[in-house]
Amino acid sequence: METLLLVVAGLFAGVLNAVAGGGTFLAFPALVYAGVPPVSANATATLAAMPGYIGSAWAYRHDLRAEGRLGLRAICVVSAIGAFAGAGLLLVTSDAVFTGVVPWLLLAATLIFAAGPSVLAFTRKQGLAEAGPLLSAMVLLAVATYGGYFNGGLGIMLLAAFGLIGYTDLHNMNGLKNGLSALLSLIASATFIAAGLIAWQAAVPMAISTAIGGFIGAHYSRKVKNTKYLRMFIVAVGVVMSGLFFLR
Repeated sequence: METLLLVVAGLFAGVLNAVAGGGTFLAFPALVYAGVPPVSANATATLAAMPGYIGSAWAYRHDLRAEGRLGLRAICVVSAIGAFAGAGLLLVTSDAVFTGVVPWLLLAATLIFAAGPSVLAFTRKQGLAEAGPLLSAMVLLAVATYGGYFNGGLGIMLLAAFGLIGYTDLHNMNGLKNGLSALLSLIASATFIAAGLIAWQAAVPMAISTAIGGFIGAHYSRKVKNTKYLRMFIVAVGVVMSGLFFLR
């Protein structure tokens, strides 16, 4: 039953990540419910999401171009540093501390996801490209560090960061979001593997089902004209999961 739960959660998480994001709200709680310790569950969820991110990034490889004041190489370097920092921070976080932090992380990610369209519209109007590459790098570093530590809500945070640093082409922003999500998950997962944090018995079936879900979601995502109700469902799941973790 636990394996079935992981497969189903991974499948739907892959679909959600491909269409609108928010797959972590299903994958992480499923791993914890299956008995994986919280820190290990977070690391395993990041690894499980990686195949979907890489597939999406590959699909967008021809659409990437730099905007604002930072080149793509600089963006990748800054994001890599942030991913290492966030993953390293997780390594020194005990299960007891992380268990106390998780409800707040889930709640914050849920609120960010719910406010995503408004946040994105605001950041695109308030672009900080004129403030120079240093401030742009600091914004990306903060988001990448968060992503290396916890994957929930990363997609919308990356999109908001791109809006702040001067990106205006939403299609290009989505492509870069997928690329950086793949990079962040790859670096963080490599760090977690080296530290022995991955629960492989749970990671393998979830990663396979997440990849399948990502393929299905990517195939049908272009046919979804209005993701309003899907976003409402994801927010509801996030609120429920946050509440359950607060009650643990």
